[in-house]
Amino acid sequence: MREKITAVKGMNDILPPESARWEWLEDKVRSLMARYSYRNIRTPILEHTQLFVRGIGEVTDIVEKEMYSFEDRSDKHGGHAHLTMRPENTASVVRAVIEHNLLYDGGKRFFYMGPMFRRERPQRGRYRQFHQIGAEALGFAGPEVDAELILLAAALWRELGLVNWRLEINSLGQPEERSRHRAQLIAYLELHAESLDDEARRRLYSNPLRILDSKNPALQAVLEGAPRLIDFLGAASLAHFESLKAILDANAIPWTLNHRLVRGLDYYNLTVFEFVTDRLGAQGTICAGGRYDFLMAQMGGKAAPAVGWALGVERVLDLVKAQGVPFALVAPDAYAVVPDTAALPIALRTLQLLRSAGVSVQMHAGAGTDGIRSMKSQFKRADASGARFALIFGVDEVARNCVAVKPLRGDMAAEGNGQVPRSLSDVLAWADTLRVQA
Repeated sequence: MREKITAVKGMNDILPPESARWEWLEDKVRSLMARYSYRNIRTPILEHTQLFVRGIGEVTDIVEKEMYSFEDRSDKHGGHAHLTMRPENTASVVRAVIEHNLLYDGGKRFFYMGPMFRRERPQRGRYRQFHQIGAEALGFAGPEVDAELILLAAALWRELGLVNWRLEINSLGQPEERSRHRAQLIAYLELHAESLDDEARRRLYSNPLRILDSKNPALQAVLEGAPRLIDFLGAASLAHFESLKAILDANAIPWTLNHRLVRGLDYYNLTVFEFVTDRLGAQGTICAGGRYDFLMAQMGGKAAPAVGWALGVERVLDLVKAQGVPFALVAPDAYAVVPDTAALPIALRTLQLLRSAGVSVQMHAGAGTDGIRSMKSQFKRADASGARFALIFGVDEVARNCVAVKPLRGDMAAEGNGQVPRSLSDVLAWADTLRVQA
């Protein structure tokens, strides 16, 4: 017997009925994005490695340790293309916008859904293949667009019935302001060098801002006393941040100022934010983003402001389940019971007509060497399917050019109402009754 092949560690199958919950979330997102005028964009899973090195930042955990990269000998002259499975999608969206000149007639709003890939230790809410839904607004400079994206995320939480979240915000200012803060931060951390862990020492001169994001309990006292970036911001950056907060307050969106919120990617400036929950343990961030006004030019395009966010689908669905948000599986309208193989041709023809009229029907299938299963067995399957009606293609019914419709749920079933014969000559005349009765 051959060895069983299993999925790659940290890359999970999404199976029914759980996949129905994913479809439910995706449907909510599509509907909400349409109301906010965000249009779908779909980018390749594979991109040139340099896209993420340049876009995310060379001195980041993602680029240094987590990317799935390889050489593809695809060049007809024998050259090697360095490719990476996308670890995030903002850089890909920006690349697509530049490549196709999408801002030629003004700003654009996009949303995306899809898998991302990072080589890290799998744990709850953190997988090697994970899924993100994101929203990006490119070509808009004002704080009102930052606020719009935050309001969009908050509206999604309402749509999903989520309540146990908090919004943390901060401003990273502009590069020159961050540079002044960086010098003071390094000087401060040098005074406390003996208290820094190995990771902080490694980042001290390459990316000191990320040290503020450390979760090491032993560092928290030192980090609490570190210089605050907001104290280095100029008037324009502060005005942008104050306008954002005013819009959030006007819309009754509660927020907390987190001076140590810096985000893990190098391309952010001005507004950064995270939606956080305490219900998922260590992986508490369910949605995060911010403004990245310099990324377009950094990627070789014409300079243009931009802001966006991404949410972790697995984490959001974990929170949906943790909060007990009610979720009903989609059941077929009807289940076809076929006790005799001779009735299969007329049964399948009838089901196709019903489906063309918008009725969802599940057909009993799987006749083995012993023939079709018993009526009792088929009715048991019909009940387990969640269908509201059974369509019985019995020998007597088919002989009379009929199908018997039997209610399985709702008032009619509770009252013991029996089977109702329906003509096979005019299926579309009664198809709607299967969808509107309960």
